[in-house]
Amino acid sequence: MNLDQARFFMVEQQIRPWDVLDPKILDLLQETPRHLFVEKENEDLAYSDIELPIGSEQAMMFPRVEGRLLQAVDIDNSERVLEIGTGSGYLTALIAKQAQSVDTVELHISLQESAKSRLTSFENITFHTGDGCTNWNDGQTYDVIILTGSVTEVPQAYKEKLTLGGRLCVVAGSSPAMTAQVVTRVSEQEWEIETLFETDLMPLISPSQNKRRFSF
Repeated sequence: MNLDQARFFMVEQQIRPWDVLDPKILDLLQETPRHLFVEKENEDLAYSDIELPIGSEQAMMFPRVEGRLLQAVDIDNSERVLEIGTGSGYLTALIAKQAQSVDTVELHISLQESAKSRLTSFENITFHTGDGCTNWNDGQTYDVIILTGSVTEVPQAYKEKLTLGGRLCVVAGSSPAMTAQVVTRVSEQEWEIETLFETDLMPLISPSQNKRRFSF
């Protein structure tokens, strides 16, 4: 299989038709080899329109969903980003290419170690291990926060961690009726919500929960 051609078809046949039209995002997805973020035996599936398993009962999301979320959150090169759920490291790489810095949190140590090995060329990524299901209490605020699994309700703690003008990208609700949203902080006590699309995403988990979640 010609993986470069497969990546081109992913962008043109899956992502662009799903209303991802920002040239910056399309170029980013075209120039980032997704097959480098999967196990060797799954390389031929890296650009398919599927939720690809990555181990620890986790999976990469559909490429079109990744593109749509990145377009909506619109990361700037001066911004600090918090990612909850490192997963394969693919979304982490896409974020790091746009942002000033990325703090990424992963519950599964094995996934984090694999992601680290794929992201050694980046100097603006800080890795953390732990439970970020409802909060990551590091005393910091961020311009962008992205949750890579669903939550029943948007965590207030993450809304509070946004800077003024900061955006929280989240999938909220109960299966099968969930919505992808961008929550923007417009004042100290006010947030605006933009609903992007309907979806059904496995939840973020904490060590006390017997649930699975999807990671980018």
